[in-house]
Amino acid sequence: MKIVTWNVNSINTRLEHVKRYLRESGPDVLMLQELKTENFPAQDFENLAYHSRAVGQKAYNGVAILSKHDINVIAQRLPGEDSDEQARYIEVEINNLRLINIYAPNGNPVPGEKYDYKLRWMKRLTQRLRDYVANDQSFVIGGDFNIIPEEKDCCDPKAWKDDALFLPNSRKALRTLENLGLYDAFRIFDTRARQFTFWDYQAGAWQKDNGIRIDHFLLSPALTDRMESCVINRDPRGWEKPSDHTPVELTLQTDGKKP
Repeated sequence: MKIVTWNVNSINTRLEHVKRYLRESGPDVLMLQELKTENFPAQDFENLAYHSRAVGQKAYNGVAILSKHDINVIAQRLPGEDSDEQARYIEVEINNLRLINIYAPNGNPVPGEKYDYKLRWMKRLTQRLRDYVANDQSFVIGGDFNIIPEEKDCCDPKAWKDDALFLPNSRKALRTLENLGLYDAFRIFDTRARQFTFWDYQAGAWQKDNGIRIDHFLLSPALTDRMESCVINRDPRGWEKPSDHTPVELTLQTDGKKP
């Protein structure tokens, strides 16, 4: 089972890119972030035999899940803050597999309410997943976490040291998630430095390979045993007028122990 996460930085701008990716790569499930619209183009994906569910927001945020299989929606918002209207979370079941797609807050500028919101949001997410771990609920969580885990996950740690994506409290929030017993799927297979998922549009970042790794899959222990691979597919970042992110592709065994 091939599951992919990709921040497309506007689904309307990148619609043809996503359709091309579906035709060429044929994932079972595609998690999308940063839709930037309330009007998700579901019919375009139905025409390619993909079901879809989306949580949109005008001009900002937004998450969606595309699947070759039926989608059972569990939740369309992250519990814990009733006043939070930002479209950053969708949780579903597909073929008895629990999948959570997130677009975590960026948090800049620092200090300020945006960073405070980022940390609160991560605490809410941790509580949600802590409950699942306590109840032996297996799950995959993927998306744009907007956190650089380690120095080797960015091109120049000094340049990012004051950024919300790399501040100690941000990295601590991600480690707290992992300390629930979750595994960074990419790092199970690849421990090399300079493996990036995002390159800014400015200063020739893509051409110079000056990127950061902020798009992740975290897996509960039972599912970790089913992993076959987790790779970063850099190709779509090189397409014309691309997203500033590129897909991360996780493959799980379809046979063997079920979650």
